[in-house]
Amino acid sequence: MGYKLSGAGAAAGRAPTAAGGALADPATRAVLDGIRHIVRALRESARGAEREVGVGAAQLFVLQRLAGAPALSLNELAARTLTHQSSVSTVVSKLVRRGLVARTRADADGRRVEIALTAAGRELLRRAPAAAQERLIAGLALLGPIARRELARQLGRLVDAMALPAQHPPMFFEPTAPKRQRRGRAL
Repeated sequence: MGYKLSGAGAAAGRAPTAAGGALADPATRAVLDGIRHIVRALRESARGAEREVGVGAAQLFVLQRLAGAPALSLNELAARTLTHQSSVSTVVSKLVRRGLVARTRADADGRRVEIALTAAGRELLRRAPAAAQERLIAGLALLGPIARRELARQLGRLVDAMALPAQHPPMFFEPTAPKRQRRGRAL
């Protein structure tokens, strides 16, 4: 699905210079429509997974990335989910509490903690729908490496322009951890 630019701004080849100009630029709507389509697909997938198997989209994606793989370290799992280690760690903790994955020490190296599906996790996956993140990754693969790099560059510029926090983002539709409050000293 492509988004075509039309209207006076596109015809004249003018680039918006401020927020007001962006409102008149048909490219702005095309970008927003594209983001809305992606977010809607991810949100509907998250709701479907929750309804069908009782786990959120991020949890389902982690389970699917563990399937068919030997036990993985947290860093290996982060690489397979294309997220930061701290983001996937939060999801893994929830899955461990639910008994869907297990953390164990590696036989060959007692310092290495491995994460693997449990029997309950494998059973849940047999009934689970595909994660929307898989569609997103497949779509990005179809763009090719040059377009992916350009998209990454432009999204980075958008994040900067929006002055979003520089912290590692959580996985899709995974709530951010509440900030810990410092305890003050009693007077």
